[in-house]
Amino acid sequence: QLQLVESGGGLVQPGGSLRLSCAASGFTLDGYVIGWFRQAPGKEREGVSCISWRTSITNYVDAVKGRFTISRDNAKNTVYLQMNSLKPEDTAVYYCAALRAAGAFCSSSWKYNIWGQGTQVTVSS
Repeated sequence: QLQLVESGGGLVQPGGSLRLSCAASGFTLDGYVIGWFRQAPGKEREGVSCISWRTSITNYVDAVKGRFTISRDNAKNTVYLQMNSLKPEDTAVYYCAALRAAGAFCSSSWKYNIWGQGTQVTVSS
């Protein structure tokens, strides 16, 4: 069974940091692009960042550039999202997703077909 499991969410004060993890089981992420998405209450889901496993080329939505960093760990078959300088508007459920793709690049607009269950991130004082 192809599965993605997110972890690392929680409650943090504005300006704080969190690191989200997305661990794959049942398949290797080699040959996939992996994206992080978020959905805040009453809002549509938006793409936050993505990474090509093959090339490590990354992409970020403007709202998180310079604050969030996506990375991967081959040995752990895991993708991370390091989130720094968090703002209340970053509050959302964060999901990771995967799509088998042979190209060098990634885009959050592609139709990812393997999704995790989500992890809640709340930024509040």
